[in-house]
Amino acid sequence: MANTQPRRSSREISERFQGALVVGLLALGAWQGFSALATPSAQRRLAQVRSLDALLDGRAAAAVNFVEAHYLPADPILRAAGGVFRWRLFGSGGPQVAVGCDDWLYLTEEAQTVRGAEENLAARADIVAQVAAALARRGIELVVAVVPDKARIERATLCNAPRTAQSTARYDAFQAMLRERRVASLDLVKPLDQARQDGPVYYRTDTHWNQRGAAIAAKAVAEAVTTTLDPGFAYRTEAAAVETDGPGDLLRLMSLDLVPETLSPLGIKLRPASDRQFVARTVQTEKPAEADDLLATGPGDQVVLIGSSYSTNANFQGSLQEALRAPVTNVAEAGGGFAGAASTYFGGSAFTETPPRLIVWEIPERALSKPLQAQDRSLAQERGLAEVK
Repeated sequence: MANTQPRRSSREISERFQGALVVGLLALGAWQGFSALATPSAQRRLAQVRSLDALLDGRAAAAVNFVEAHYLPADPILRAAGGVFRWRLFGSGGPQVAVGCDDWLYLTEEAQTVRGAEENLAARADIVAQVAAALARRGIELVVAVVPDKARIERATLCNAPRTAQSTARYDAFQAMLRERRVASLDLVKPLDQARQDGPVYYRTDTHWNQRGAAIAAKAVAEAVTTTLDPGFAYRTEAAAVETDGPGDLLRLMSLDLVPETLSPLGIKLRPASDRQFVARTVQTEKPAEADDLLATGPGDQVVLIGSSYSTNANFQGSLQEALRAPVTNVAEAGGGFAGAASTYFGGSAFTETPPRLIVWEIPERALSKPLQAQDRSLAQERGLAEVK
């Protein structure tokens, strides 16, 4: 009898511990749930379904489920933990990121096979040709600069990262289509390929070209320009004194952007190492004496840059100003793809009232074969272009 009491006490302790653990987990779950519902984003979403009809037809329940799935305070931690295990155990970057060798990461979107890709390429080549013709009638030069996929240039570190026949053929196919339509398009593969022999021209953990690649592309654009621009402008690019981390958008897509590179003091690697760079900044060093008068009378911009996040990253605008020796107005849009920034600019008053002499249209290669959107189809009919007959 005396020997059974300690076992009963141990069992009681275990049961109490398990009960306390369950209560704690329930309390933690309740706190997570209520905290998620209280976030401003959740409140905005739930405000749309605060009605009896929404409750009866299930829209209110669906909104709550969405909030609980996406706005939990612990969600970033859980995603980060999942990203670490996925990369450490399986060498995987998840559905949006392909892992190459030596910590090189690639966007899987570049290698996607798209149904009707050739027709999409041809349709976009037609659109570019229509825009180029409309601009030529206004005496405006258009330089088309298609940015090669990162996987096309940095192919030496692809290793097991996918690359399809469709994505491999896309760049040359589109350039050939533009030549057939008598549109001058800059081939950036050659200068970037040549420069790659002396070091990377794209970030290792980001989709975009790095500062060196952007400067090389800007120089190639400037060499293709035939329009005479106002002389007397000069620029100089300076590097920051302190080296810092690069942008790393692919780490963010892997949910690893907030994760430390190593687990100290064990030294366990948790994610690919960040790119490092001395951030470049381009400053104006000279301008013609009459420049202030020209700006005051509103002659319009000499050069306008339209494009995607490639034009807003890695000091591409600054490098382009230095290469052209002219001010560049940057109206590019991150996520703009093929027609986003172009549609906004050509449909706005800045283009119709003060047209430039030169437009540089930067287009990401991976956007060319995607299904066309309404914005793409209507681009040549934007007010500023349609008015030119």
